[in-house]
Amino acid sequence: MPRGAEALDLAEWSTAPGLSWGPGRSTAMAHLDSDMKEECLRKDLRFYFMNPCEKYRARHQIPWKLALQILKILMVTAQLVRFGLSNQLVVAFKEENTMAFKYLFLRGYAGVDEENYSYSVYTQEDAYESIFYAINQYHRLKNVSLGTLSYGENEEHRIGLKVCKQHYKKGTMFPSDETLNIDSDIETDCIYLDLQGLSKNTEDWKNSSFFRLEFYRLLLVEISFHLKGIDLQTMLSRELPDCYVFQNTITFDNKAHSGKIKIYFDSDANIEECKDLNISGSVQKNAQYVLAFDSFVIVICLASLILCTRSIVLALRLRKKYQRHVCNADQWEFINGWYVLVIISDLMTIIGSILKMEIQVKNITNYDLCSILLGTSTLLVWVGVIRYLGYFQKYNVLILTMQASLPKVLRFCACAGMIYLGYTFCGWIVLGPYHNKFVALNTVSECLFSLVNGDDMFATFAQIQQKSVLVWLFSRLYLYSFISLFIYMILSLFIALITDSYDTIKKYQQNGFPETDLQEFLKECNSREEYQKESSAFLSRICCLRRKESDDHLIFTN
Repeated sequence: MPRGAEALDLAEWSTAPGLSWGPGRSTAMAHLDSDMKEECLRKDLRFYFMNPCEKYRARHQIPWKLALQILKILMVTAQLVRFGLSNQLVVAFKEENTMAFKYLFLRGYAGVDEENYSYSVYTQEDAYESIFYAINQYHRLKNVSLGTLSYGENEEHRIGLKVCKQHYKKGTMFPSDETLNIDSDIETDCIYLDLQGLSKNTEDWKNSSFFRLEFYRLLLVEISFHLKGIDLQTMLSRELPDCYVFQNTITFDNKAHSGKIKIYFDSDANIEECKDLNISGSVQKNAQYVLAFDSFVIVICLASLILCTRSIVLALRLRKKYQRHVCNADQWEFINGWYVLVIISDLMTIIGSILKMEIQVKNITNYDLCSILLGTSTLLVWVGVIRYLGYFQKYNVLILTMQASLPKVLRFCACAGMIYLGYTFCGWIVLGPYHNKFVALNTVSECLFSLVNGDDMFATFAQIQQKSVLVWLFSRLYLYSFISLFIYMILSLFIALITDSYDTIKKYQQNGFPETDLQEFLKECNSREEYQKESSAFLSRICCLRRKESDDHLIFTN
C-alpha cells in the first residue's frame, strides 16, 4: 500500500465517530512509524551492500564508478609505461656517464669495481701518478672525451679543480721502535687549480709543496670538479633534451694506514633547465600531446576521487542512522576499504601526474619521486581489480583467505621477528669481519632472508674465511641452527596458519558464513532475489526505492 494511502487510512481511523484518541493509539502510531523507518533503513542498507551488477538489476543504475575505474586502469598504465621508458633513458645516461668518467679520470681502471670502491694502489709512486693523471685528464677533457661534455662552475663560480687533503697534525712515528708521537687533531688544506693555470704551467703545480704528501699522517686526498652535459637521446623518443651538471669527486682513502689506498669515484648528476633550446621538428608538438594526456588522467582521477569520497561520506551518514549496537566487524563493513585504496591511489596519481607535467616542461627534475608516486599508484590500481573479481565466488577465495589469516600472520611475524633480529645482530658482530655478506646489518638481513627461501646456501657456507677456527666453528653452528629453525619450523608454521584460514573459508563457502548482527538485521526483510524481482508498480509504493530529490540525504547511493 502506498505511504499516502496508509496515512489516509490512519487519519480516517483516528477521526471515526465514537473513537477517541487515547495514549494507547498514539503509542501504536509511533510504533508503526518507527517500523516504517526501520524498513526503509533496512532496504537502504541492502542496496548499499549490493555490487554494481545487483544495483543495476535492482534499480537500473548504471555503474559509473566501475566504468570509470576500468578507464582509469588503462590510462594510468599507459602513462606509467611512457614515463618508465623516459626514466630508463635518464638513469642509463647517468650510469653510462659515470662509467665513462671512471675510465677517463682513474688511472688503470679495469672496468670492474673492487667491492664498494673503484680500485686501489699500494705504492707512493702509484698514488702520485693517480692524482696527477686525474688532473691531466681534466685538462685534456675536450680532446679525449667522446661525450657532449664541457667544464662547469663549482659552488664558488670557478672553473677548475679543487684538491683537498686531510692529515693529522705533525708528529713522528717509528714503527721499528714501536713509538708514536702524533697530534690526533685533523687539518684540512685545499688548493684550486684553475683551467687557465693548468694550460699555462703544465708542471709548476706538480712541484707545489701541497703535493708533497706525508703518507704516515695522510688521511685522504679529495679531487672535486664539475662538468656539464646534454642528453640528446631523449629526442629519439620525441622529448625535449635534458641538461646535466655532474658533481664528480675522486677520493684517495688512507684512513686505515694499512699500505692500501682505496680510490673512490662518486658522480652526482643533477638535471637543470636548459637555458636556450631551439629545436625544430615534431618534438615540440609531441610534448603538447603528452601534456594533454596527463591532464586528462588528472581529470579522470579527480572524478574517481570525488565519487569514492562521496560514497564514504554517505556510508558514514547511513551508519549514524543505524541506531543498534554495532561490533567492530560491522563498523568496518560501513567503511569500504577498497574505496580508501582507490582514494590513496588517486591522490598519488594526481600528484605524480603534476610532477610529470612539470618534468615534461623542464621546470623540475625529480624523476625519482615522480616514478615512486606513479609506480605505487599503478600498483594500487591493479590491486583494486581484485575487488571486481571478488564478485565471483571462485575468485573470492584469495581475498577472504588474506582477510582471515592477516591478524594471525601479523602476530606470528612479530614473534618470529624477534628471533630474526637476534640472528641478524649476532651474525653482524661475529661474522662481519670474515664474510662479505655479513659486513653490514642490511646485508646480513638480506643474506638471512635468502637462506630462508633456500637461495645461495652453499656459497654462504663456503665464503667464510678460515682464519679463525673458533669463528669457523661458530659460523657452522650459527648457519645450521638458523636454517633448521626458520625453514623447518617457523616457515612451516607460517604456511600452516594460511592453510588453516583457507580451509576455514572453504568450509564457510560450503556450509555458510557466520552471520553478524548487521546481517541478521538485513535478513529480516525479504530475500534479495524477491527484492530485485518486484514489479515497477509495487516499487513505486516503497519510499526507499522511489524517492524524491528532497530525500537524497536519507538514502545511500553507491
